[in-house]
Amino acid sequence: MRRWLFNLIYFGILLVFSPMLLYRFIRHRKYRKGFKQKFFGRTPKRHVVLQNHPDNPNTKVVWFHAVSVGEVKLLRPLLQKIREAQPDWCCAVSTTSRTGMELAIQLFGHDWTVFYCPLDFSWAVEKAFRRTKPDLLVLVEQELWPNMIETAKRHGVKIAMINGRFGEGGYKRYLWIRPFIATMLRQFDLIAPQNEVYAGWFRRLGASSEVMQITGSIKFDGANIDRNNPETEHFRNLAGITADDIVFLAGSTQHPEETFAVLCYEHLRKDFPRLRLILVPRHPERFAEVSAMLDNKGIHYELRSALSEQNARAESARAGGASPPVLLVDTVGELGGWWGTATIAFVGGSMGKRGGQNMIEPAAYGAAVCFGPNTKNFRDIVEMMLRDNAAQVVHDQREMERFVRRCLEEPDFAAQLGTNAQHLAQRQVGATQKTLELLQNLFLPPSP
Repeated sequence: MRRWLFNLIYFGILLVFSPMLLYRFIRHRKYRKGFKQKFFGRTPKRHVVLQNHPDNPNTKVVWFHAVSVGEVKLLRPLLQKIREAQPDWCCAVSTTSRTGMELAIQLFGHDWTVFYCPLDFSWAVEKAFRRTKPDLLVLVEQELWPNMIETAKRHGVKIAMINGRFGEGGYKRYLWIRPFIATMLRQFDLIAPQNEVYAGWFRRLGASSEVMQITGSIKFDGANIDRNNPETEHFRNLAGITADDIVFLAGSTQHPEETFAVLCYEHLRKDFPRLRLILVPRHPERFAEVSAMLDNKGIHYELRSALSEQNARAESARAGGASPPVLLVDTVGELGGWWGTATIAFVGGSMGKRGGQNMIEPAAYGAAVCFGPNTKNFRDIVEMMLRDNAAQVVHDQREMERFVRRCLEEPDFAAQLGTNAQHLAQRQVGATQKTLELLQNLFLPPSP
């Protein structure tokens, strides 16, 4: 009965938002791919997930659900360790967004099965579990779907949450429906929050301390500290970035953060002719909007999608080694590599209501990092970075410009900020190994 109540709630939500969804369906061609998997649970069957692995008592199918790009990227170090340490595990990775699917195929498609996660309608998740037949369902960070969790438990599937966290706003909303959330959390066999603050929130929402194990954040393990890694070197060559260039990169941005970064660049480029600006908007549907903004300002720029090794070399030869000083990255899944080119970094999603984006990657590279005041989604990481003088908060365009100017005028200041950030990231490594061991323990026989 309760499952059908949730179905009615979901139908009501779809009805309310149907005009917006229909517009995005037609205008941006969203939601078209994976329709059968999302609405009817037509996920891959178990034998497809197993591929060339023998299906014997030791074989385990582990279903990881990562909602979008950030969560998919987070899985990379963990699945690599699983491949090395657990050859009898076959992993399946589901995601919800189109960009998450594209990245998941790129990262895991050669080794594992990738598919769209069914929406939380009872018939869809029931069909999915009957087809895929996982032994373990692993939810990344804060995915709480009542029908999925109840169905997994009914099919005898163990349930884990890894890298668990809440945004402060989400936590406060969950407190209003605490009995309902507690019912879901008590069905988990493992909850692995990132820190004690999140662990306390999970406990107050009704999770059992017996299944709670703090691991730290896997995002630190997946961050690259080597600016000379092949991906970054490739991007540096494509964009014609030289050793004398100073790159200001604004990544994971939303409106109006790109405009703020462009104003900074316009005001500073005369005094600092080696300044380069790289813009990486958070959502693909905004690429055209940002491109139009640059056109309206008369700024000479390049699109990442138009770059190739051949035309980059030709452009460099024609211009005597010079490339347009502004680059708009209009591709998905490359931000991690581009961060390695940055001397100065602004982490977006922090000037509006989004709650911030991941600032670990530029920190690990040793960039001088700044972000806006609204970073509730990364509250603990922000606290650590500010405590260790590893980043600065900028509240508006003027403060952003002052920060960038100071980094340009005082290279020692920028270098120290970056060194502090890199050391902080290196001290946090280890959550991936802890998480793997906890997942392995779920398959150990119970103690006598």
